[in-house]
Amino acid sequence: MRLNKLFIIVVLASTFLISCKKDDTNDVETVPPRDRGEQAIDDDEAILAYLQTHFYNAEDFQNPAANFNYVVNFDTIAGDNTNKSPIIDSDLLTTKTVRKDSVDYTIYILKIREGAGEKPTFADSTFQNYKGELLNRNLFDNTANPVWFDHPGTLTQTNPGIAVVALTQAMLEFGEASGFSINEDNTVSWNNDFGIGAVFLPSGLGYFNASPPGIPSYNPLIFSFQLYGVNEADHDRDGIPSYMEDLDGDGILYNDDTSESGTPNYLNADDDADGTLTLEEIIINEDGSIEFPDTNSNGTPDYLDPDSF
Repeated sequence: MRLNKLFIIVVLASTFLISCKKDDTNDVETVPPRDRGEQAIDDDEAILAYLQTHFYNAEDFQNPAANFNYVVNFDTIAGDNTNKSPIIDSDLLTTKTVRKDSVDYTIYILKIREGAGEKPTFADSTFQNYKGELLNRNLFDNTANPVWFDHPGTLTQTNPGIAVVALTQAMLEFGEASGFSINEDNTVSWNNDFGIGAVFLPSGLGYFNASPPGIPSYNPLIFSFQLYGVNEADHDRDGIPSYMEDLDGDGILYNDDTSESGTPNYLNADDDADGTLTLEEIIINEDGSIEFPDTNSNGTPDYLDPDSF
């Protein structure tokens, strides 16, 4: 899966500054990244221009053929496609604001089909197909078969310019299929009510000034996808779903570290480092609901209180 490879490349690339040597000196002249707020404005204008001049294969979804693959395809409104309706005019297009690096970014979400099943949280895993492309329609990533995609509470916001952040924000708006069946050859057939959509995002939520293979700096990105399944994640298997370990409610799990051990709660099986596992300090009922005892009645549940174990 190329998106994971791009993640590694960008993290490595972010440790270096783009620079050039001055003539006849040993000094290094660094080229600072563009202002994020100004670039956000430029990217938004570019995305709006794209939405006004491009269409998607809406007719295929309205009257799907028996062998239709439910893949979202975009093309330019020109030539034989002059009479197509631009994406900007679609009732299925919505916007969402995502804040990162003190900048409010607008992402555009095309919700072709919401999906009948459960929606993921910001910390869950999704089983999906996706396709990544640039505004010039160059493809930089694509899955041939569905893959499990981890959304670790926008953990990637701690690293500059990782597109997973905005993709996660878009996926929250979609639901999985209502069910599936196992075929005789052990393949899976999903109910035909899974989520289908696309998200258009600025470079500030993508790779910004980094340049992984196939993606020039400061390029807005497009991801289209089909969401088949959702798995409620418990990364540390302590009995508490990862989304519930976002104690400050900011949608980021990495900065919630009760024990101040350097390991965030969602990856720590003993959240308060009192020697008693979190799993032993909570109560999981038969219906799956969770109780959080507070033995000393000090307002802090035992699993977060090092004085209760």
